[in-house]
Amino acid sequence: MNFHLTEEQLAVKEAAREFAQKELKPGVIERDSSMEYPAEQVRRMAELGFLGMMTSPEYGGGGMDTISYTLAMEEISKVDNSCSVIMSVNNSLVCWGLEQYGNEAQKSKYLTKLAAGEWIGAFCLSEPEAGSDATSQQTTAEDMGDHYLLNGTKNWITNGGTSKVHLVIAQTNPELGHRGIDVFIVETDWPGVVIGKKEDKLGIRSSDTHSIMYNDVKVPKENRIGDPGFGFKFAMKTLAGGRIGIASQALGIAAGAYELAAAYANERQAFGKTIANHQAIAFKLANMALDIEAARLLVYRSAWLKDQQLDYNAASAMAKLYASEVAMKHTVEAVQIHGGYGFVKEYHVERLMRDAKITQIYEGTSEVQRIVISREVINGNLYVPMSPDGMEALR
Repeated sequence: MNFHLTEEQLAVKEAAREFAQKELKPGVIERDSSMEYPAEQVRRMAELGFLGMMTSPEYGGGGMDTISYTLAMEEISKVDNSCSVIMSVNNSLVCWGLEQYGNEAQKSKYLTKLAAGEWIGAFCLSEPEAGSDATSQQTTAEDMGDHYLLNGTKNWITNGGTSKVHLVIAQTNPELGHRGIDVFIVETDWPGVVIGKKEDKLGIRSSDTHSIMYNDVKVPKENRIGDPGFGFKFAMKTLAGGRIGIASQALGIAAGAYELAAAYANERQAFGKTIANHQAIAFKLANMALDIEAARLLVYRSAWLKDQQLDYNAASAMAKLYASEVAMKHTVEAVQIHGGYGFVKEYHVERLMRDAKITQIYEGTSEVQRIVISREVINGNLYVPMSPDGMEALR
């Protein structure tokens, strides 16, 4: 086993860290408070190649491996999670889904612009009555012969107000249940696409989160991805990779909070010595370091499995579940270590604590991740070795 990063991976990590610390950190508190969309910062991410990292150079992307992507996500998430979720959705859900399952005409028309960051994409699955239960799609696409007629509402859409392209999951044949679901490429300036107001959120406040309404939107037949009925499978396979992006985000949040807490604890004096030299604080820092390193190994392993084209379904669910719980737990501890200073915006940790919560919710709640993991365990697909007797007992 080799735990060393390559020179190329280290260069990506350092470039992302420098960008985050020098260009994202100034102004991040103000953008969070005012819910200002980070337009200039997103433009710079595009220039630096962070919006199409894993996409083939043939389509304008960086052609990087998933581990490089997780390294960049981690560093950017230490500072600004509104930017990192924009980056995650465009990379993991939109660009990856299009490259894997789109045809050449779709890739040429849409993927090249998305991977270069000329356009930003959105992934439209969640609905008012269909969040964790993705099979209960109420958005419909009626086959009208030469086009589909799209109607419905999508909720909690990241990049909803700034994206040029939506990947929309919709029911085309209700009698077939989840086998009657399709996915469509929808341009946001088409008649009938209505963008709702920006959501006022607990965390990731400057990211662009909206409800989207589709009212008799005419979608050309050539904008359906894959064969009829492929939409649900597309969503599940795409979200499995998306979990790696959000796991990386959660890891970055936890690691960023740890770095801030450790620095503060080594400066703050109490009872004649720095608080880092008091056992109560030293043990908090030790527990943070332990849990973050465990989360990091889970995240990197899931990325490695994906790069090796091995089954990463359970691994990405484990990484996302554990990293998000570590982020929530240890951002609270970071605030505690800062004491009263942790409760004010100036010291950044309260924002990271607020940002951490969403990682337990979007792209599959923690409860859904446990469902995914338990199914893999019961079906014997988990990569953790288990004796035949143990598997038989489960069955």
